[in-house]
Amino acid sequence: MTATGTPTDAAVPTIRVRGLCKAFGTNRVLDGLDLDIARGESLAVIGRSGTGKSVLVKNIVGLMRPDAGSIEIDGKETVGLAGAARDRILAGFGVLFQGAALFDSMPVWENVAFGLIHNRGLPRDEAREAAIVKLALVGLGPAQADRYPEELSTGMQKRVGLARAIAAEPQTLFFDEPTTGLGPIMGEIINDLIVECVRSLGATALTITHDMASARKIADRIAMIHEGRIIWAGPAGDVDESGNEAVDQFIHGRTEGPIRTAVHAA
Repeated sequence: MTATGTPTDAAVPTIRVRGLCKAFGTNRVLDGLDLDIARGESLAVIGRSGTGKSVLVKNIVGLMRPDAGSIEIDGKETVGLAGAARDRILAGFGVLFQGAALFDSMPVWENVAFGLIHNRGLPRDEAREAAIVKLALVGLGPAQADRYPEELSTGMQKRVGLARAIAAEPQTLFFDEPTTGLGPIMGEIINDLIVECVRSLGATALTITHDMASARKIADRIAMIHEGRIIWAGPAGDVDESGNEAVDQFIHGRTEGPIRTAVHAA
């Protein structure tokens, strides 16, 4: 294992990122970031707010275009892809967005089945049945299918978002701050659901979070992003013995250390 987050295994990883750069004006958010995620692995990327965790995911899934660098999915370069080639890559992804990002104008079942209807052309009655099955997997019964997002609690909205992410049974899943805004009990429920969904699908998963309890529960491996790069990566059980001052400061929530110095310098 290298410090950049690259496994030593020679097998082609599901996701391979090299030299990824992304800036917004003078703010260089990603600065030559390298990261590999092995097939079937669950990786959590941790780091304080504003370090580029969400920007990393948005670049990987194609919602943003990097300024420089390479992003390979199953060995195929995706930077610059467009049209049908890009759609084929995206079809293999499932994403749980921060805040769930549900469509307010659609009932729950249609939110879950959105990709099945619009990307796969599944008839609405079949899509509804499929959505109800996926809702059951996240602990929501058929009675919730015709409700609208505004009628649901934050925790229930997260569960609907998770059901949508797994609706097409993707082989690669992305979770963007899955426990943000949730209390400790609901956060633990979401963590358990994510673990079960990833395991049942046999999927590769990338979770970005600043919640260490969530990272420890979900991930096989943890990587930390700081100043635009991965500064440490390793098995989740090794994070307490990382030997990296910034990682140690972050996971223990200390105010003193290299992260505080970087904030003050900014």
